[in-house]
Amino acid sequence: MKIRLAADLQTDSIVDGLGIRTVIWTQGCSHNCPSCHNPGTHDFNGGELVELEDVIEELENLSGQDGVTFSGGDPMFQPKQCSILAHKVHELGMNVWVYTGFTYEELIEKGNKDILEFLSNIDVLIDGKFELSKKSLDCEFRGSTNQRLIDIPKSLENHRVVLFDLNKKMNKKEKKETIFI
Repeated sequence: MKIRLAADLQTDSIVDGLGIRTVIWTQGCSHNCPSCHNPGTHDFNGGELVELEDVIEELENLSGQDGVTFSGGDPMFQPKQCSILAHKVHELGMNVWVYTGFTYEELIEKGNKDILEFLSNIDVLIDGKFELSKKSLDCEFRGSTNQRLIDIPKSLENHRVVLFDLNKKMNKKEKKETIFI
């Protein structure tokens, strides 16, 4: 199975979630948010097709990383591939953050099996389109005030959005069982 990526994995990021992170840049997005900071990732035919096994091998060779962040583009356009990778990230003892232009509610309402499985492998979801009129430098890990940092395990458990507490220290994950919805 292949995944379309916009770039090589980026290690040692400190701006794409808590801790030191590796970023997986997915290719493909139809949101077209005005002033998007990654417009080169929008073309669904751009980037490069990469074997999932090659990405997994790169993940297995990481060191000194607290977690992995999926960004792009929008990872929700490749949910099956991203879910497989996110599950592997958890097996490796790291946490998973994901940026999407969809809202949590939109993702749940889709009822798409692959999206729901991907959600079950996410620790923190940053949801919502970037809105230039709501741009703020005071939003940690977000570009605009409409975007939320959502604690996905708690949200799935409570059947409602539970915001992630940035004051909570997030450690590397223990091995995690996949939750099937």
